[in-house]
Amino acid sequence: MTNQERSFGEVLHLLREKKDVTLRELARKINVSAPFLSDVEKGRRAPLTAERLEAAAQALNLDKEEERELYDAAGRQRKTIAPDLPDYIMEREYVSAALRTARDLDAGEEEWRKFVEDLKQRRG
Repeated sequence: MTNQERSFGEVLHLLREKKDVTLRELARKINVSAPFLSDVEKGRRAPLTAERLEAAAQALNLDKEEERELYDAAGRQRKTIAPDLPDYIMEREYVSAALRTARDLDAGEEEWRKFVEDLKQRRG
């Protein structure tokens, strides 16, 4: 199963187990009940809020890639963008302009990959 096919709860569960953190331990660290967190992992509740996502990422000591995977899964399940992106987009008018231009020109995956690689190379 690819990352795109996994629900938020599945991603959270896999990351929690990978980091060897119990459900009760994570629940305590993000200030929710264990039954609530179990329901989230089993897809009976919506993904965690942005604040709790951030707390979970810290509690699980996720690296950047794992954190992105968790945020992307939350966004997919809510049918919105990942919760770590709205502030960045809203605070930078040029980002909205770039996204609209890409949409209007029907930019494809390869063009976006090149754009991202170009940005990474400038960072060195």
